[in-house]
Amino acid sequence: MPAYVIAEAELTGDPETVATYSAKLVSTIEPHGGRYLVRGAPWQILEGESKAFTGVIEFPTPEAARQWYDSPAYQEIVPLRVRNTRGRILIFEGVPAA
Repeated sequence: MPAYVIAEAELTGDPETVATYSAKLVSTIEPHGGRYLVRGAPWQILEGESKAFTGVIEFPTPEAARQWYDSPAYQEIVPLRVRNTRGRILIFEGVPAA
């Protein structure tokens, strides 16, 4: 069953540091079978307010998503995001194919 990581982050610090984080991020995802479905694409707010960047990453399983998040490669770049953004990261299990 696939899993989806949804990340929302509002810039609170240095944009260049966040750009460095983003550039390194993809190389941490691919070894765990992940792929971006949405990344910084133009979006429309239908209800409420948001200043956050949103990304959606698909992984083959919830375990693969968690392994990515806990991996040394990702944890090495987490401080770049944490010091310069405010937001959240969620893992959702997908719906089995019909």
